[in-house]
Amino acid sequence: MAEKKTGNKIIAQNKKAWHEYFVDEKYEAGIALYGTEVKSIRGGKVNLKDAYCDIKDGELFVKGMHISPYEQGNIFNKDPLRDKKLLMHKKEIMKLHGLVAQKGFTLIPLSLYFSGSHVKVEVGLCRGKKLYDKRDDAAKRDADRVIERSMRDRNKAD
Repeated sequence: MAEKKTGNKIIAQNKKAWHEYFVDEKYEAGIALYGTEVKSIRGGKVNLKDAYCDIKDGELFVKGMHISPYEQGNIFNKDPLRDKKLLMHKKEIMKLHGLVAQKGFTLIPLSLYFSGSHVKVEVGLCRGKKLYDKRDDAAKRDADRVIERSMRDRNKAD
């Protein structure tokens, strides 16, 4: 028998989420998709930029995730922006629902990846950043870049 691959192949990442939010916790969730959507995802035709998660009737849905229609899919293609159901344990969903309702957290999909043959979504429990937080992050990133450059130049000179 053949062994299963154990690596995760990242399909898409939501870089905007890391800029706009503080990510406090991360959760892994499965996602309910149709065949043509999976084929489009395999081709990398997915966008998480404006996506967010919502809890409705005890179920978790991702909204605003765009999966381009599969070119050979014809009548089997689904709406690219339809709400997609995320698959998590009921206890986890209820815990997240309590945090989102009370403390002002938001659920944001951070990345989409293959775990074996299954498509998984990494969902982040996030708090919004203020403008000054974004400036601090940019200043820190620039300072780290300058330090790294000077260390590299110093090592070249030796």
